[in-house]
Amino acid sequence: MVDKKQLNDNIPQHVAIIMDGNGRWAKKQGLFRSVGHEKGTKAVREAVESCAEIGVKYLTLYAFSTENWNRPKLEVDTLMKLLVTSLKKEIKTLQENNIKLNAIGNLQSLPGKARKELMEVIEKTKSNDHMTLTLALSYGSREELIKTIEEISIKVKNGVISPHLINESVINEHLYTKNLPDVDLLIRTSGEKRISNFLLWQIAYAELYFTEILWPDFRKEHLFEAIYNYQKRERRFGKTSEQLS
Repeated sequence: MVDKKQLNDNIPQHVAIIMDGNGRWAKKQGLFRSVGHEKGTKAVREAVESCAEIGVKYLTLYAFSTENWNRPKLEVDTLMKLLVTSLKKEIKTLQENNIKLNAIGNLQSLPGKARKELMEVIEKTKSNDHMTLTLALSYGSREELIKTIEEISIKVKNGVISPHLINESVINEHLYTKNLPDVDLLIRTSGEKRISNFLLWQIAYAELYFTEILWPDFRKEHLFEAIYNYQKRERRFGKTSEQLS
C-alpha cells in the first residue's frame, strides 16, 4: 500500500472520482443496497479529507447521474435523503478543512429539501479556499453539452457571439464546470472500465485509473495509490517525450 510519504510534489490539481460499487458491496454482505450507499459516505469523507491533506485543489465526485433517476423509486428516495443527512453531518468537516462546496448538474430536478440543504451548505462554505469539492448531482455530460450548444446557439442567433469566434474558451464558459480546471486524474472504483457519461469534455487529457476496490472499501491508501500511479506517468498533451525534456 502507498502512503503519503511516497508521493512527490506532482499532485494533480483536479481529481474526479466515479464512486462505483455501493450496491455490489451490499449484495456481497447480504444487505439492502441502501446500506451500501450509507457505507459509501465514509469513503467520501476519507477521500475528501485525504485530498485536502495532500494539496489537491479540486475534487469532483459523481454522486448522482441523470440516468440514476431510472433506478427504483425507493433507492432514489433513499439516495436523496442520504444527500440531505450527509450534507448536514459534513458541514463541520468542510469548515474545519477550509473546503468550499460546489455542485454541478440539473440541480432544479432535485427534490426541494435536498436542493435547499445543498444551497445552504454551498452558501456557508463559499469563502473557504483550501479546496473545492464539487458534487455532480443529476449530472450527465451529454445533457451538459446539449445545454451548452443550445445556449451558444441562442447567443449566435441574437448576434451576441459570432460563430467564427466559437472556441474552447467559449464552450468552457457555458459548461456547468466553467469555474473548474480540466480534470487531471479520473478514478473509477469497482473494476468497471467505462466513463458513464461523466465529464466527457473535461477529461480530454485526464489520466484514467481503474481499481477493483468497491467504493465503500475505498480508503486513504487507495487514493494515494492512484495518485502515486499518476505521478509515474508522462503527460505529453500531444507532444513527444523529447519536447517535454
